[in-house]
Amino acid sequence: MSRNFDYLGDVEVFLAVMEHGSFTSAAAALSTTASVLSRAIGRLEARLGQQLMRRTTRRIGLTDAGQRYLEQARGAFGLLREAEQEAQSQSAALSGRVRISAPTTFGHFRLPALLKPFLAQNPEVRLELNITNRNVDLVAEGFDMAIRLGNLPDSGLVARKLEDAPLRLVAAPDYLKRAGVPRNLEELAQHVCLPFVLPRTGKLGAWSFRIGGEDLEWQPRSVLEVSDDVLGTVSMAEQGIGICQTYDFIARERLASGRLVELLPELSGRTRPFSLVYAPHRHQSAAARALISALVSDVLSTSLLHKCTDDVEHGIKSPSRYSPFC
Repeated sequence: MSRNFDYLGDVEVFLAVMEHGSFTSAAAALSTTASVLSRAIGRLEARLGQQLMRRTTRRIGLTDAGQRYLEQARGAFGLLREAEQEAQSQSAALSGRVRISAPTTFGHFRLPALLKPFLAQNPEVRLELNITNRNVDLVAEGFDMAIRLGNLPDSGLVARKLEDAPLRLVAAPDYLKRAGVPRNLEELAQHVCLPFVLPRTGKLGAWSFRIGGEDLEWQPRSVLEVSDDVLGTVSMAEQGIGICQTYDFIARERLASGRLVELLPELSGRTRPFSLVYAPHRHQSAAARALISALVSDVLSTSLLHKCTDDVEHGIKSPSRYSPFC
């Protein structure tokens, strides 16, 4: 069997020269001489039938063909590195640091249960969790990944949908005893609502309902507005101050214990998406890739389990129609 890629050493030389900016610097890094590297580049250009570099006494430039070859060669060697690390990870314990950022809602109520089995299975991985409602700059701030809420703009990041989280309208029994139970949106407008100030716009966030199969964005008004941390609306509602809209994964335990009561369930059905994002051009460690895989698969399993439980409670036997993922 003939060797089809016995020239890869020359390709590595080409990449090294472009990375270091000169034959002299690349030769020092590779513990060889500039003339040896120049011959390797010459062999590569002869094989390809294309001039890759423009050499002057002061600098090295790339031809158009050289620029395209550089980008493709970098990608190919990146895939080889990933394949090598993947193979090594099968026989070696995962290790290293992984940095992840998450909003307060997901960071407090969803992420801990998802991270627990991953950390138990990978004790050598050091996880740094940043819980904030600010969208961090993944590359500039050195994060491997982040969890984002809402429909994501075309930012160039890779996005993996985690779940579409159902919304619930809730209040404490004490508040309802004092103020009464709203029977429709007109009556809801007369109650003490607990809206959240959106950090990006400074405006009150709308509440999402579904009426007769149509989606509605309803604007709550109140004398009490919560900013920075949306979980404050839940805390206020739990103390009987007013009504809030929050995620099912936050309300579920409070509803079961009776600390909160769901209102206007006939208007429910709306969800908001949570996604895991990471930079496509940043090389992910084996530990980071394993965490991405674990989060995506574990959220799916947990979401389906919760849906099965809800369906049984409501007399629905088959949960197959439910899919929280794209």
